[in-house]
Amino acid sequence: MNLVVLQNWLDNASFAILFLTMLVYWGGAAFPNLPYLAALGTAGMAIANLCMATLLGARWIEAGYFPLSNLYESLFFLTWGITTVHLIAESSSRSRLVGVVTAPVAMAIAAFATMTLPSQMQASEPLVPALKSNWLMMHVSVMMLSYSALMVGALLAIAFLVVTRGKNIQLQGSSVGTGGYRSNGYRLHKASELISQPPALSAENNGFARFETSSNGNGNANTAVLNLVTTSEPQIASAEPLSPQRLSLAETLDNISYRIIGLGFPLLTIGIIAGGVWANEAWGSYWSWDPKETWALITWLVFAAYLHARITRGWQGRRPAILASTGFVVVWVCYLGVNLLGKGLHSYGWFF
Repeated sequence: MNLVVLQNWLDNASFAILFLTMLVYWGGAAFPNLPYLAALGTAGMAIANLCMATLLGARWIEAGYFPLSNLYESLFFLTWGITTVHLIAESSSRSRLVGVVTAPVAMAIAAFATMTLPSQMQASEPLVPALKSNWLMMHVSVMMLSYSALMVGALLAIAFLVVTRGKNIQLQGSSVGTGGYRSNGYRLHKASELISQPPALSAENNGFARFETSSNGNGNANTAVLNLVTTSEPQIASAEPLSPQRLSLAETLDNISYRIIGLGFPLLTIGIIAGGVWANEAWGSYWSWDPKETWALITWLVFAAYLHARITRGWQGRRPAILASTGFVVVWVCYLGVNLLGKGLHSYGWFF
């Protein structure tokens, strides 16, 4: 089969599969009692991932170089990376909400590459002299994989803010991802303690307390009763508590978002270092304050602040999620925005 025809078929197939997969994930979120939709969504993501891997492989064979020289190729590599990280995140969290936020983004990128870019930008062309280096695979592929991981982690942080409605809830796991998903905001008390003073502030328990009662008279608790904690503070008592399901899902999203960003940040660091070495070989300088280099540094600082806040300051929940959500925009500016706004040393094969 002609490799060009195969590529055209695969890029359209990838978009169609991702579109159907997005609908499956959204349908699963709307109708959670249909368990087979989750398996269909995972299968759709895996098939789309395989289609894009085959597309990039055919492109590599046809052109004779690693397919990361123009916008079309990098967009599909980015989408392939997002679907790969999605499968890792979904397997770790066992939550279909991961696909609800990642599938539309992957579909939109594939649609942009397939339907928006002109045909001349989709065709393979000989590499410009500066790109004829073994560093092309090392630097660009690692940077694209870091963008994929950071985007997925930021999307999960946005999903966390949606699930918690932007509230500053108290999570039970530690800020570095240990401790598991323990009691989801509940406290356990024996029946004798019901006579004493009420539990602590509801802000610590996300608005709920859990009490045990004895059914055999010997003090052994057999029944757990869920009651809403009330306090004398009107601003806490008036706040509508989150359901146990939302709290459990929020803890899962917070933890997996942190882990995925923790994967993307070292890749970003390695990619920036490799880019500096390549720049010194190509242009005689490790750092030129090119727009792409500057925004790569800004991206690194944003996610370094996120990890610093979680590891050393113990931040959890809303504040780091807002910081990670900001990083989603910064990554897109670094990846695509600087090439739309002006020329630079990294504009080969792009819009300008």
